[in-house]
Amino acid sequence: MATPKSQRIGIWIIAIVLMTGTFGSFLVMGLSLNNKKTDDAQLQTAYNNYQTSVAAQAKELSDKYYADFSQYASMPSEFSTDSVTELTKNDLKVGDGADVTSETAYDAYYIGWNPKGVIFDQSIVDGALKSPIAGGNQIVGWNEGVIGMKIGGVRELAIPSAKAYGETGSGDNILPNMPIKFVVMIIPKVDAIPLPQILLDYYQSQAATQ
Repeated sequence: MATPKSQRIGIWIIAIVLMTGTFGSFLVMGLSLNNKKTDDAQLQTAYNNYQTSVAAQAKELSDKYYADFSQYASMPSEFSTDSVTELTKNDLKVGDGADVTSETAYDAYYIGWNPKGVIFDQSIVDGALKSPIAGGNQIVGWNEGVIGMKIGGVRELAIPSAKAYGETGSGDNILPNMPIKFVVMIIPKVDAIPLPQILLDYYQSQAATQ
């Protein structure tokens, strides 16, 4: 039996609506993917530019301080755990800057080693200095040990376990209840390179979804 004209028109309208809806869904998905690709590209570009700026700053500082600090690279050696029962300080170079107090903002280069003379962390990497670390946020023995130094100075610190990593230790090279030593060079506080806003927004959005 033939389909009435009005019914055929209705069927075509429904088909067109369905096709349009499907095409629209694919279009929205395509735009979403394109937007994501664009966002990812912008994030990657911002991150690369930020890392380039950080690396350039680290190189500039390394060129300035490497020769002075690298002469202490041979200091790490074995020492007896029983010989470090309290925090001790030994100035290797007296700086010409302001005195370091508990309120002083500073950056630092360092070499840290355990009783076997094994370096567990250091600022010297491949013949250069990596970015310095910020002062004031380190282990107790470090924070107390640098007080009284002058900016530009270098000091050896022998830190008992209780003022280092205590009963938990830290990684394979700092065992529980192990004393450690550092040689620390204090430099003036360096202006931090700000994280691009697009990266801040991204990290904040990711944190909010956790």
